[in-house]
Amino acid sequence: MLGLAILFGVVVGFALGLTGGGGGVFAVPLLVYGLSFSPREAVGISLAAVGGTALFGAIPRLIRGEVELRTGLLFAVAGMLGAPIGSYFSTLVPANVLLVMFALLMFVVAQRMWSKACNPTLPSGVCTTEDEPGPDRSACQRDADGKLILTSRCARLLVAVGLMTGVLSGMFGVGGGFVIVPALVIFSGMAIHQAVGTSLFVIVLVSISGVASHIAGGNELSLTTTLQFMAGGFLGMWIGGIVAKRLKGPTLQKTFSIAVVLVAVFVIFKSVVL
Repeated sequence: MLGLAILFGVVVGFALGLTGGGGGVFAVPLLVYGLSFSPREAVGISLAAVGGTALFGAIPRLIRGEVELRTGLLFAVAGMLGAPIGSYFSTLVPANVLLVMFALLMFVVAQRMWSKACNPTLPSGVCTTEDEPGPDRSACQRDADGKLILTSRCARLLVAVGLMTGVLSGMFGVGGGFVIVPALVIFSGMAIHQAVGTSLFVIVLVSISGVASHIAGGNELSLTTTLQFMAGGFLGMWIGGIVAKRLKGPTLQKTFSIAVVLVAVFVIFKSVVL
């Protein structure tokens, strides 16, 4: 059990470090089918481990000034409100249905990762006009110094996306980086390196809210497994970061997106057929 928890954590951390998002979707299937946790307990462990791993990545970026605190806090507060809602929703559906819904989410993540591999200049491949010349198409605008002009329309948009991210995190135990990064770039006009750092900062805060609501709901949380999973995540993220600099990113991202699809198909098969 000890070796498997650390090994699975390495897999999740490696995927996060290599692709910059989407690796957290491996956590719940590995915990359920590899370590025999119930789906709901797996969600809690995944939230805590992904949040801890994100903290490991966020601290150096915060020191380097790559986190836009004001925008991140607005996004995170909305996400922290959404996490308990997602955690509550997860108690309303049977475990098998929850896993099937999680598998469908994995298909979305795989599509995002594949799109980014096809067009590495984009945060997720969802905004084809981002790098074209012309007027700023971002929903939020920035002044001459690059600071966000926080209008009521912009704030409402960021809060809405943050709330949705929090619901996903609380319900499925994912960090939500595959939603947060493109949302910050496309909607707020944030530079990609700042979006990655700000996303990690948001994931930490949303995960704290998600874990707290998970425990408050009477769900169990194995602290030992969480710490082992997190330790593996630290190692995996470090290795993934090194590999990402030396190998062709698009090929690796396509490989991981295929792996996510295969895991999703396996989850649906185990949940529906068996």
